[in-house]
Amino acid sequence: MDASELQPVEQFLAAHSPFDSLPDEVISRCAKTITVGYYSKASAFVEFDKDNPKLYIVRSGAFEVRDPEGVLVDRVAEGECFGFSTLLSGEKVVNKVAILEDGLVYHLPQSLFAQLRAEHRSFDQFFTRAFAKRLRNEGRFKAKDLTTTSRITSIMCSKPIVIQAHASVNDAAKLMREYRVSSVLVIDNHKLVGILTDRDLRNRVIAEGLGVNTLVSQAMTVNPITTHANALVFETMLTMSEHNIHHLPVVEGSQAIGMITSTDILRAQRSQPLLLIGEIGRQANIDSLIQVSKQIPLLLQNLISADARAEEIGRVLTSVTDALTRRLIELNQQMLGKAPMAFCWLAFGSQGRQDQVACSDQDNGLLLAHEPDEFAAAYFDTLTKAVCKGLDQCGYVYCPGDIMAQNPKWRLPLNQWKALFKHWVLEPEPKALMHASIFFDMRPVFGPMSLFSELQDEVLASTKDNDIFLAGMAGNSLTESPPLGFFRKFVLERDGSEVKGMDLKHKGSALINDIARVYALSAGIKEVNTAKRIRALMDANIINRKDALNLADAHEFIAHMRLANQGYQVTHNVPVNNFLKPQHLSSLLRHQLRDAFKVVHDAQAGIKLKFLRSF
Repeated sequence: MDASELQPVEQFLAAHSPFDSLPDEVISRCAKTITVGYYSKASAFVEFDKDNPKLYIVRSGAFEVRDPEGVLVDRVAEGECFGFSTLLSGEKVVNKVAILEDGLVYHLPQSLFAQLRAEHRSFDQFFTRAFAKRLRNEGRFKAKDLTTTSRITSIMCSKPIVIQAHASVNDAAKLMREYRVSSVLVIDNHKLVGILTDRDLRNRVIAEGLGVNTLVSQAMTVNPITTHANALVFETMLTMSEHNIHHLPVVEGSQAIGMITSTDILRAQRSQPLLLIGEIGRQANIDSLIQVSKQIPLLLQNLISADARAEEIGRVLTSVTDALTRRLIELNQQMLGKAPMAFCWLAFGSQGRQDQVACSDQDNGLLLAHEPDEFAAAYFDTLTKAVCKGLDQCGYVYCPGDIMAQNPKWRLPLNQWKALFKHWVLEPEPKALMHASIFFDMRPVFGPMSLFSELQDEVLASTKDNDIFLAGMAGNSLTESPPLGFFRKFVLERDGSEVKGMDLKHKGSALINDIARVYALSAGIKEVNTAKRIRALMDANIINRKDALNLADAHEFIAHMRLANQGYQVTHNVPVNNFLKPQHLSSLLRHQLRDAFKVVHDAQAGIKLKFLRSF
């Protein structure tokens, strides 16, 4: 674009949130980087470039965001955005965007979006809140935790302190002191007409030099924002955040039936995922970040107690780990300065698959854009050691196998990562593959997606239909088997004279992870999460629908039993591990667990038949 074309773009951005909070020179840089797309209603839906996600800023026209089932998530018009969910979560595009009216849309590249978030707090907060709202609309967190299924009636004050509109502010202040509250509801003829808070008294009475006989009606906030008794706690949090308020009357018709404050919510929900992730992002130093991380065990216990799905728990906990990792990188870069080249922080294993639970250690690496010189090598050595140390201090212990970015062996430029995977694929020695399998469950946590995609694309191209490599992977996945013996009795492991029980991780969940990984690599599927891999394999008819659904159910059930058992161990003050004793289960649960293990056994037989029949 030339200067005459850039000016309207700059003016438009400067007039709409969150760009209106950016400096003029940054808006100018955005305008120079933006591309323009025209979307016709005749096309019905926006076509997304899945390999090149971007932020879509509506210049004109109207659009609807719908989930895969067609449920309306959001309506977007001039000055509003879509596409940010993918940019924030790193997940592929699943929603559809319908074109309601012909329109022009500005495209902001992913790299600039990430840079703006890192450099401008107001920009980052805007999209973090928008993403939180989108999560609510999409119903992403369906677990029975406080943020999603609890109504505010469970935590609100059901006997709010009220005062008449014609009373004096002096009376109101005495009432607030007597009941030790920071606000009172104002009524007139039994109807709610306003709210008077500490802030109102400061700003509208004391600061204005008004007397103590000033009427409450002159100082109150008129027609306050309210909520209803059936509102979810999660919705209430968003309402308070969006309007920057700390007191919310609860009404039924025109009658005030309660009051809820931000203190009530924080007291009840301090360890809820969105709050915790937001708190992580606000920490200005590593010591405070370590303190915040101490809430993570409580978060896990709350999710287990709420009987959340294992898949959802894994995704929530991993989202917290990702947020911690990113903040550690950001804080250390503030001290070290800008990185000398582009890089990706890679997560492997359980963090890569987004299925973390208790007792997670670190499995990570660093992908560099190109070969580092002496200065760059020293920079990344310092950065990775600091981040890994920070993760250890936050409860993610150092990897016993030293698979961490601080190890130069796993801190490599793109060409060396490619060569390493090529070696594993073309020379699949069983022992080497067993240790390398963790690397095939990789996901970027920080850095440009394009850099990671170049590596992943080459890896999947080399594994797809590679019979020798897949046979090696399949063979490794069969070295362990589910703990079922003759007559489908459980096989228990012993530690000396003590019966340890069944290892639900290594003899259950890990086996399903292995099975899904082999199939996914054989088909070039990019999904890393095991449940998503199974669904993708079913959709591609690589595993028939019945077997895929059985395997997905077995995966969820075994993981759920593992989490429930760990919850039991925590509440009974015993060491947390992956071993479950059958005597702790009802006959129904024992029967269901045997069925789940049988599904794993049959799936292992399936990959043996498919990938090892010629060997």
